[in-house]
Amino acid sequence: MNGFPWEFVVAVVGLAVPVVAAVWEFLLAGRKRLGYRVQMDTTATNAAASRHAGVLRQMLGGGTTLREPSFLLLRVENSGWAPIVDSDYQMPEWGQVGVKVECEGRRVRGMVVTELSREELRPFFTPPVIEGQAVATEVPGLGITDTGFVLPKVKLNRGDHYKVLAVLERKDGATARPFPEPTVSASIVGGVRGGSIRRTEYYPFASKPVRMLLVVLVLVSAVQSLFTFSRDEVEPPPLDCTKGTLTLSGSTAFAPVLREAAKQYEKTCPDARIPITADTFKGSVAGLNSLAAAGGKADLKDSKGLGDRLAFSDGPKSDGRPQLLPRPVALSLFTLVVNKDTGVQDLSLTQVREIYAGRITNWRQVKGNDVPIHLVSRNPGSGTRTTLEQRVLDDKPLLAVTANDCTSLADDRPGRCEVGDTDTLLDTVATTTGALGHSDVGAAATRDDVQQVRIDGYPATLEGADEGAYPYWQTEIAYTYGEPPADSVAAGFLRYLSNEVGKDILRSSGHRPCAELDKPLLCRPNQESDN
Repeated sequence: MNGFPWEFVVAVVGLAVPVVAAVWEFLLAGRKRLGYRVQMDTTATNAAASRHAGVLRQMLGGGTTLREPSFLLLRVENSGWAPIVDSDYQMPEWGQVGVKVECEGRRVRGMVVTELSREELRPFFTPPVIEGQAVATEVPGLGITDTGFVLPKVKLNRGDHYKVLAVLERKDGATARPFPEPTVSASIVGGVRGGSIRRTEYYPFASKPVRMLLVVLVLVSAVQSLFTFSRDEVEPPPLDCTKGTLTLSGSTAFAPVLREAAKQYEKTCPDARIPITADTFKGSVAGLNSLAAAGGKADLKDSKGLGDRLAFSDGPKSDGRPQLLPRPVALSLFTLVVNKDTGVQDLSLTQVREIYAGRITNWRQVKGNDVPIHLVSRNPGSGTRTTLEQRVLDDKPLLAVTANDCTSLADDRPGRCEVGDTDTLLDTVATTTGALGHSDVGAAATRDDVQQVRIDGYPATLEGADEGAYPYWQTEIAYTYGEPPADSVAAGFLRYLSNEVGKDILRSSGHRPCAELDKPLLCRPNQESDN
């Protein structure tokens, strides 16, 4: 804006307001301050009309009747930031008295201290015991006067308080109704506003002056927003925002990450659409097949690639399909899971290979329960399964399927079945006796009905993978058909996954963004990258 720099002035005011509020609250108003609250001052006006309330008029010994009895509950507190000691009180004409309470039109018939914020305050209200002298019956500075009562000079740390309950009755000749509020008098050295005791109020988050300053701050923010929206220039959208509809496919293990990222991308980029259904993710190989088929049908020219499709795979594609170009996204962890009736939480790498080779068929052979082993695996084409074979089983294939339906596995002998997705596998392991399966860590961590299995004592952690101790991991790779145009929705979504918001989504699901590794293009554990 040309002319007077109003935006600069508003910015300075916006900075000054919270500074002034902080100085007021913590330096000025927060000095030594003695406060009080009248938490109850009520009259038993209907004592005669109640069947059981007559006792309120006969609370003193000897059956003395109280005239219009009333009850006063007073709270005295240190409402500042500095401690208050007995030498701070300024009431020399009253000796040990620190606080005076006057109740016009009433006389006090009895009083008691009902609450102490700390037990260390009790001696201030207890008669002193002096060796060699008779036990005192009075507390210096605490007592009943003709006009009310007095309280002693109590040492109060920051936040300390005590409460006094007094029973009163109307004086002879007093006519005022209702009774005037009690007058509380006290003064301390170096306190706020001359040190006089002040009635304090409860503020949920700030005192009244600070709340007024906060209102000013809100108004300043509103003016700043008005300047912003009134500018002629329009702020450009984020660099990764594009227009169009993006089709995703591939890994079921990585599907939760992609669902969340797609939802957040649509919020950030209103002109982008990423529809996701129950059939969107069918496995790594199925996703690559879908991408290759779509690219083959498209009439692409000048070596341009598809700008509206991405396929995600747990690990690299197989040989062939040179049109599919990889872009590492994240380092993903996988884990073995078992039914809780197996009694197993840890297996050596050798034991895992012996189990999948069919040489160990009962959990008792690995110190577990006497239960046959039932292997629940993903269908061929699953990246989770391929990673298991390559990184855990030393490129050995799985045993032949013994049951087309996992529910038909025999309880009394070992067997193997296959399922189509991660959620179904976890459900099957949880309900099948002696079951052993495999899953991504993020999905397994949300289940309390299956047991994750350590390998050689190491849980599925990124630290374990980095040290080369945990073997079951894989690089999550995004594939494009050819090189997508820079302004396409596919390119924009890939950039989004590598920015701060996208990396937060990856990390929250237990994955490590490739951009954070020593060699992002390899996207392998640091130990592996050095080999």
